Amino acid sequence: MKGVTPLFRIFDVEKAKEFYIQFLEFTIDWEHRYEAELPLYMQISNGDCVIHLTEHHGDCSPGSAIRVEVDHINNLHTKLISKKYKYARPGLEDEHKEMCIKDPFGNQITFFEKVSK
Repeated sequence: MKGVTPLFRIFDVEKAKEFYIQFLEFTIDWEHRYEAELPLYMQISNGDCVIHLTEHHGDCSPGSAIRVEVDHINNLHTKLISKKYKYARPGLEDEHKEMCIKDPFGNQITFFEKVSK
């Protein structure tokens, strides 16, 4: 087996781009629609983290959750809080080095830094 690519259901392309591209600083790798008025399917990435966002109702359900390992979670937390994003002000759970954020569609991303034991 190789890597896993999670799918998140989205309902509003502009809100999704505001959250994932502007706030979390992912990059749009590609976008696909079968026709102009049909639902969007797109790939975004940040480093080695790749996520597919889909408007297609049969692809997945809203409310999914993933965990993403990061280096220097304190720096990520400080950067995100400093943006004063209107819809998310994530807290940092210091003991476990985790930060949970929900996107505008109820999907949850938990960023974590491995803690040495």
